[in-house]
Amino acid sequence: MNEKSYVSLEQHVCLVCGVAFDTGNLLLDRRLRASLERHTATGWGLCAEHQRMFDEGYVALVECDPQHSGLPAAGDKLKPEQAYRTGRLAHVRREAFARLFNVSVREGQACVFVDPEVIDWLHRIMETTN
Repeated sequence: MNEKSYVSLEQHVCLVCGVAFDTGNLLLDRRLRASLERHTATGWGLCAEHQRMFDEGYVALVECDPQHSGLPAAGDKLKPEQAYRTGRLAHVRREAFARLFNVSVREGQACVFVDPEVIDWLHRIMETTN
């Protein structure tokens, strides 16, 4: 049953895992027209699990398939809606990320989209250190 209403539950989509989650907000059609679905995704955010990891000082490395992801224009970065997530993730401490990749991440940046080779490389590093 797909009935429309003039109210909807707002959701955001997790940048890391791509799962929709409730924000706790209600959306209202100001003209009181039945134009909204039961749930409406309005933007990006972090689900509870990935917000906790971010708060603990981790950066998520999200593996994306370059063949299926939308290719950004020259000099642009891959946008969340263009990223074709494979489901493989790695969480790295912010300080370790800067040392491993010789690059720092912005203060509020929770994730980085990476090629499959990066996740494989991290797995090899973990195997050699254990």
